Amino acid sequence: MKFFMFHVIKEEEEAVKRWSDRHHIDIGISRDVLSIRTVNQVKGCDGLCIQQTVPVGGPAVYQKLKQYGIRQIATRSAGYDMIDLREADRNGLTVTNVPAYSPYAVAELAVTQALSLVRRIPQFDERIARHDFRWNGLISREIRSMTVGIIGTGHIGAIAARLFKGLGAHVIAFDQYPNEKLADILDYRSSMEDVLRESDIVSLHTPLFDSTTHMINKNTLKLMKSSAFLINMARGGLVNTDDLIEALENREIAGAALDTFEDERFINQDLSHETIDNPQLLKLIHLDQVILTPHVGFFTTTAVQNMVEGGLNSVLDILTTGTSKNQVQPPSKEK
Repeated sequence: MKFFMFHVIKEEEEAVKRWSDRHHIDIGISRDVLSIRTVNQVKGCDGLCIQQTVPVGGPAVYQKLKQYGIRQIATRSAGYDMIDLREADRNGLTVTNVPAYSPYAVAELAVTQALSLVRRIPQFDERIARHDFRWNGLISREIRSMTVGIIGTGHIGAIAARLFKGLGAHVIAFDQYPNEKLADILDYRSSMEDVLRESDIVSLHTPLFDSTTHMINKNTLKLMKSSAFLINMARGGLVNTDDLIEALENREIAGAALDTFEDERFINQDLSHETIDNPQLLKLIHLDQVILTPHVGFFTTTAVQNMVEGGLNSVLDILTTGTSKNQVQPPSKEK
């Protein structure tokens, strides 16, 4: 067998080689993402593994994969919103993900960013860059005096809740499917709106579906305290970026930390010598109460190793057994 992997970064190469040697399977790699422009690279291969935040593309990509004899798409990430599940299903492609490559990686970044916002690190950085070493106006609170709201208590949200609880915070949460095993560390609320109203820090940990797209918007932001912070380490589409910028500029909330964005075409690109054609991003960069990181929540040695192995294991499972524990269910054909 031969597999093909798209968007392989340097830090993944050693893990890919180890897996390839262990399983005696040839693996081709590309730095590109899967798209109509690059799909021809899988010709002659048996299995496909991707990792990207931009959409795979339209129906033609899925039709090409079927034409080349590909039977599956494995994404080595927890999120799979870059894949059109209906088109995949129409073309006989089984989709898999890696739901728990390292919940600690993303959860730890959420806590790191929350602490930085609470302790006013971005504002102190900006002052010190101007050689202004005064404290005035930037007094902060202690996490143990604050209420942290977790939206989505799956693998990552649950770990984030435990970490915040370990710092002494009062943790509350909303999830459509509450986890009773978390009863010792958090209190569930009956709605997301209740969590937004009560929390000093709101941390998002939900997948991106039609039902969650722009769940944070002009109306829901108005429910938050003016002293509250928003953390989004999940998916950029959960937040209406224009509404968030307006809320930040009007001081309707105190700050935000974003690791994910609605438009992620700039991710892992060096644009230091180019003009950034993204007004939203430019506005966020210039707000001193905002922390931005380029979708690196996953980017730890442990997580990268687990993502590579989890993705490739799923490819092998589908091709040899027809099923995988990480199989994503296709949408109902009745819809």
